Amino acid sequence: MFETHLDATYAWIGLAAVSVATAGVAAALPASPPPDAAGVAHTIDSVADGNHPATAEHGLAADRIRLTERVVALDGGGGTARAALHAPRITPVPSGGRGTSRDDRLRRVLDGVPPDSAFDDPASFESAAERARTTDRGWRSAPDRLTVRRVHYGGVHVTLVG
Repeated sequence: MFETHLDATYAWIGLAAVSVATAGVAAALPASPPPDAAGVAHTIDSVADGNHPATAEHGLAADRIRLTERVVALDGGGGTARAALHAPRITPVPSGGRGTSRDDRLRRVLDGVPPDSAFDDPASFESAAERARTTDRGWRSAPDRLTVRRVHYGGVHVTLVG
């Protein structure tokens, strides 16, 4: 009546081990998918490839962003995603704040101010864009929206992203 079946004990131990392993795998999976870096890259490329001035915005669901002339990388709760930019070179514009340049003229142009109101001449606009492209592009806090604006000032054509 009080006999222990050896097979049943092993079955219960095996079932417990499988349950613990399954719970461990489920806990290791990310709660959300990685951010949409490919969609951001497509938005940037579509504006930068155009011949005419244009503006576009793309919503971001990421905690951090790293933007260079050739790559956009997003980091969030679901992991990190990267996408290559195929458009002609872009000009990353910092969002301001700590560790950024005090020259906010490019930021104002990105926000909609005409370049001839922010810069004295096309040469100073081109120079500011070149400085922005050579600035260190480490990880920064990601905004809720990324703005892309293609601007023409004289013979200077620049795609600002920030």
